[in-house]
Amino acid sequence: MAKRDYYEILGVERGTDAADLKKAYRRVAMKFHPDRNPDDKSAEEKFKEANEAYEVLSDEQKRAAYDRFGHAGVDQQSGMGGGGASNFSDIFGDVFGDIFGGGGRGGRGGPVRGSDLRYNLELTLEEAVKGTSTQIKVPTLVGCKTCSGSGAKPGSKPVTCTTCGGHGQVRMQQGFFSVQQTCPACRGRGTIISDPCKPCHGQGRIEETKTLQVKVPAGVDTGDRIRLSGEGEAGEAGGPNGDLYVQVNVREHSIFKREGADLYCEVPMDFVDAALGGELEVPTLDGRVKLKIPPETQTGKLFKLRGKGVTPVRGGAQGDLLCRVVVETPVNLTNKQKELLRDFQATMKGGKYSPKQSSWFEGVKKFLKD
Repeated sequence: MAKRDYYEILGVERGTDAADLKKAYRRVAMKFHPDRNPDDKSAEEKFKEANEAYEVLSDEQKRAAYDRFGHAGVDQQSGMGGGGASNFSDIFGDVFGDIFGGGGRGGRGGPVRGSDLRYNLELTLEEAVKGTSTQIKVPTLVGCKTCSGSGAKPGSKPVTCTTCGGHGQVRMQQGFFSVQQTCPACRGRGTIISDPCKPCHGQGRIEETKTLQVKVPAGVDTGDRIRLSGEGEAGEAGGPNGDLYVQVNVREHSIFKREGADLYCEVPMDFVDAALGGELEVPTLDGRVKLKIPPETQTGKLFKLRGKGVTPVRGGAQGDLLCRVVVETPVNLTNKQKELLRDFQATMKGGKYSPKQSSWFEGVKKFLKD
């Protein structure tokens, strides 16, 4: 059977840095760990796939070989044989030490910080440029008020696990080396709840939808994140809450396009105003302004309105609004108008009224002659 792509297994893009790669591996490992999915062969296989993927992608040399040659570039050096043994120890000592309290850090009986959450917030261009305040609803895990997060029924308390002695881990021998694994009895907690709290079923946390007020600073753009400290999932065993990261996405605007601190827009105008000059009313995010158009203006001409762009959220000078002129060809002409245009066209022969057209034809003649 063909192997799945390692990046797909961990749910990350190529180029993901080491920190995000590690976080992604934690999520997959937590989801498919055999202790959390007893008698589930498919989960066990996915857990093994994640281990193999992280072993390769967390090693710079192996990752480079994989990016260049795919599985063929790492099949000889990955796995449990050869140089893979030391990496196996690194994976379980580093990553699983963070998840299950291994790597010489003791068990998980103590407080554990809650997970961070992400919320995708869509904004209009006006809201992003000027800033706004909005309410969001976030489903999350909060500490159970009935048991104060202990998971035990009021009046009782968790007892020390006899299998691991409260360490949350048991040591198992595998070949020439031993590996610490999560205690199957207490699942790494170090304690067992014999009389669980009914509202949270012994978990110490319950699902709840929180309503939060988010203050969006002026100048944000797509890709920016707003961190709400302590608004993530509640921690376990009295641990601190995680954080909530609000990911900003700015919707496309019908008139303006943003590039950094500058705004761009197209301004249509008829060919008479373009030829003779005139004045146009141009929209900005602060209202309408008058724009003077000089005679003989061509399509594509950019006019800059200074200070009508965006003030970046991280500071700096306010950008500009750049208006691109688009000269329109008239449509739905009457017979009289067509006749006038033909008369006008007749007066144009022999003169240098279309410089671009003349230079283009000169270029065509030279091309055909060569």
